[in-house]
Amino acid sequence: MLTCDSLFDGRLIVYQAKDGYRFSIDSVLLAGLTRVEAGDRIIDLGTGCAVVPLILAYRGVGAHCVGVDIQPELAALARKNVAANGFSPRIEIREMDFREAHNHFQAASFDLVISNPPYRRLQSGRINPNRERALARHELVGSIEHVFAAANFLLPHGGRTTVIYPAARLDHLLSAARQAGFSPKILIVIYSGPSSSAKLVHLELRKGGGDELRIEPPFFIYQEDGSYTEKMRSLYEPR
Repeated sequence: MLTCDSLFDGRLIVYQAKDGYRFSIDSVLLAGLTRVEAGDRIIDLGTGCAVVPLILAYRGVGAHCVGVDIQPELAALARKNVAANGFSPRIEIREMDFREAHNHFQAASFDLVISNPPYRRLQSGRINPNRERALARHELVGSIEHVFAAANFLLPHGGRTTVIYPAARLDHLLSAARQAGFSPKILIVIYSGPSSSAKLVHLELRKGGGDELRIEPPFFIYQEDGSYTEKMRSLYEPR
């Protein structure tokens, strides 16, 4: 069974499985905080229901986006969402394992790789019995190392990668990036609220970049009263 949800005051509709994987605020943050240039060729690794490419297309940024997902049900749902919003010319969905990107794409064929990868270690916590949710959250068929390996192949020298990742695993994220030949360039630390500890990080990396890292002001999702901050509300504002 599917639900039909909306973003941007109903201007963007998103079909999702009622009991399967559903996109979270992580996806809105990834789409909203990522710098996209006008001519960027973009690929979203682990696209799910394609909410990130949909948001980028709605905002009119980038030239073309390919969303890939290993799960047939999610790839079909992503295609449904692309068609329902009239973005078929701008977004292409492929059912595939991004760990095999070298078998499906030419080297250096994208400018920007984005991903909200599975980031829970197999040994950490209970694995969700729902297959869609388990694959989306636990490192069962992909990890941040696999994301960077695919990005290294898909990007030219100087190409960019952006990810959302738990703040608690920042050291692991940076280590994996360095080993794959990526340099961190812009870091945004994301907090639930003013009095909470860091929850997530949004990191932009560059293939073969230098060692200079810019740390942006902290990003707060909620105000003390539980409402969204102005910055968070801006990510949901219709254009």
